[in-house]
Amino acid sequence: MSGEPIRVVIVDDDPLVRAGLSLMLRGAPQLEIVGEAGDGVQALEVIARTRPDVVLMDIRMPRLDGLAATQRLSEQADAPAVIVLTTFDADEYVVRALANGATGFLLKDTSPPMIVEAIQKVAAGEPMLSPSVTTQLIRRVVQTPSAGSDSARACSAAARLANLSEREHDVAVAVGHGKSNADIASELFMSVATVKAHVSHILVKLDAANRVQVAICVHEAGLI
Repeated sequence: MSGEPIRVVIVDDDPLVRAGLSLMLRGAPQLEIVGEAGDGVQALEVIARTRPDVVLMDIRMPRLDGLAATQRLSEQADAPAVIVLTTFDADEYVVRALANGATGFLLKDTSPPMIVEAIQKVAAGEPMLSPSVTTQLIRRVVQTPSAGSDSARACSAAARLANLSEREHDVAVAVGHGKSNADIASELFMSVATVKAHVSHILVKLDAANRVQVAICVHEAGLI
């Protein structure tokens, strides 16, 4: 982030939630709140105008929900990283949000320091999911009936992974285990910058919007 504050937009249809998040995050010197929105339509307008680095996106909102807004953002060039806001009883929406291009998710009762840390992580291009959460989400996605037969998914995933170089393949498998760039660099004896470059190439070659989609592909190919 070149030493400059991370620009954040808060999107939630509850004014009290927005006010609470804004008050809390404004106390972090490394963050700058550049906009707020109460629904997905307004969010897209605010994001286009303010060009944030990270968006905290609620899911259930009027006019345009967070899922649709996240998908539209993922289709844009230089889109901000999106962290969806949710509760335990809405995890099926989280899976869809991640599939639509979100970088990670936060529960609405997450502690302030953890929210700040999550924003910093996704702004730096790191996944905002622990290995256990990644595994749980992947399992939900691949067990969805509409996802197709196991053999068809496995063949398709294997064919996509065949486009990767040997080193990219190793990095993709590590991503599938939910490991951070730093962890991958240590495990595969390469620099963090090299890992980031490999991840970027993997995303392009697999036509994946984020690391979770890479992990899903690796899982469907039977590599984890």
